[in-house]
Amino acid sequence: MRRMARRLMDQEIEVTIGQLLRAGVLSSAAVVAAGGLLYLARHGLAAAEYSVFVRQPPELSGPRGILGHALSLHGRGLIQLGLLMLIATPIARVVFSVFGFFKERDWLYVGVTLVVLAILLYSLFNG
Repeated sequence: MRRMARRLMDQEIEVTIGQLLRAGVLSSAAVVAAGGLLYLARHGLAAAEYSVFVRQPPELSGPRGILGHALSLHGRGLIQLGLLMLIATPIARVVFSVFGFFKERDWLYVGVTLVVLAILLYSLFNG
């Protein structure tokens, strides 16, 4: 009986993780698409200059600036926000896995998943 309950819990966690990943990817795609449409509506007729590389403005290099631009409905800000959401999706999956393994009292996997989370966060902020 205990083995069947554990299998059902594993299946619930897998389904929830699948839904989390699907929601993250679809919502980030929707935000990027909205930002792209908004950007094209405002700047679509401007001539592109590819002879010189121009970086993103510094205010679009960090989460605070990206969020500010996205809330102001700037196309670039929305595109960047969608990309941040896409990056955050697998991180959210790992965080959810920690809680799932904790709920199952599978301490080895809690530890391994926390190490994976630490590596992800380190590479995100110091990469």
